[in-house]
Amino acid sequence: MPICDFKMNVCPIDYRYGRAEMLSLFEEGARLGAMLKVEAALAQSQSKYGIIPKEAAKDIEKAVTGGKVKAETVREIEKDIGHDVMAVVKALSDVAGRGAPYVHFGATSNDIIDTSTALQLRDALRIIKSDIVDLETVIADRALAEKDTIMLGRTHGQAALPITFGFKLSVYLLELDRQLERIDECEKRVVVGKMSGAVGTGASFGKSFFSIQEDIMERLGISLEQASGQIVGRDRYAEMVSVLSNAVTTCERMATEVRNLQRTEIDEVEEYFDSSKQVGSSTMAQKRNPVKAENVCGLARIVRAFVTPSFENMILWHERDLTNSSAERIIIPHVLVLTDDILTKTRDIFANLQLKRENMARNLERAKGLIMAERVMLHLAEKMGRQEAHEAVRNAAMKSVEGSISFREVLLSAENIASAISPEELDKLLDATTYTGHAAEITERAVKQIKNMRALHTAPI
Repeated sequence: MPICDFKMNVCPIDYRYGRAEMLSLFEEGARLGAMLKVEAALAQSQSKYGIIPKEAAKDIEKAVTGGKVKAETVREIEKDIGHDVMAVVKALSDVAGRGAPYVHFGATSNDIIDTSTALQLRDALRIIKSDIVDLETVIADRALAEKDTIMLGRTHGQAALPITFGFKLSVYLLELDRQLERIDECEKRVVVGKMSGAVGTGASFGKSFFSIQEDIMERLGISLEQASGQIVGRDRYAEMVSVLSNAVTTCERMATEVRNLQRTEIDEVEEYFDSSKQVGSSTMAQKRNPVKAENVCGLARIVRAFVTPSFENMILWHERDLTNSSAERIIIPHVLVLTDDILTKTRDIFANLQLKRENMARNLERAKGLIMAERVMLHLAEKMGRQEAHEAVRNAAMKSVEGSISFREVLLSAENIASAISPEELDKLLDATTYTGHAAEITERAVKQIKNMRALHTAPI
């Protein structure tokens, strides 16, 4: 006997990951609807050019728009005949009245599959682009708000120089916008259909082939593959998966920084935690884990894992074989659903991120002035030359670290340094709050650049 009565789901995107808006594009009914829309456009175009009777096209369109073809009917037919597209064709023919003899006339399966996939990709990429714009808005607002919030900058995991939290976010902001630009650029190559028959020559559509194919794609609002075998070139899908993998990797980079800064020994930020009810651990009751950031990192790795099979799907025998089909049924919906999920979770993380400014100040203090070595060295360089100044400050820094002595004390005890800098000058040089360079201005410029680009964006997101 089963130990629970849950409906059997195997894939976590059926019950754990993904948002309804994106999931709905790839549900069985939506997929069928897209295929039927393509079949209707084919019939309308063929009637326009005198290939099939006008009344046949009208009846096919009525059957499609009237919802006469049911998913359960298609499913039952496919079980019987073992072919997904022919199951759709048969189900549509059975309810198409005078159009029955002309359903799918001259077309091959992938004329329908690839063109309906283009419709899904168009709608999915619009959601993805909107997600990035929403995330950019959150990051831009927080960057401006924290442009002067001083914190420790780190390289190699070690204390480096002071920066501001807003400056850190401005770096992410411009990276996100490059990702949006990449998606915008690849969209025109990805949202592409075909209606050119079994090997792509258009022979089955007669002398009106070019006109019919162009007319169909115009009706559907997508571009067309000018020359194909049986299928649209899979370099297009490989590019999309690569570009989206790049985008989610930016999210993983941002989420990884949250995870690092939330470490107990750093403790400068914290992912929002609802202490009134949220549970961090089944045994360690004190835990407040960055679970959403960790989730983003894990899911981004899954998206990137689809890059390799996407490229392998380009390598098909002659005009086409079927090795790409099964892989794409998994790759395409998973990549788009998870990318949307990752982007929206990243937005939520940063919209609700808790900053611990007192700990940022504490960690600056714990550096014991050592992070100001560059500033001291540059000041000394004006008096003794850059290389000599660097060696003098380096020696002082090593003594400070190895002897657990304050950097200030070591500097003042070095005769060549003390003779060049007064204690009052040194105190000013060691003030981390006055050495964030142009961090605030860089942040302002980054945000302004993004806002200007949004204002100039004429195409709908």
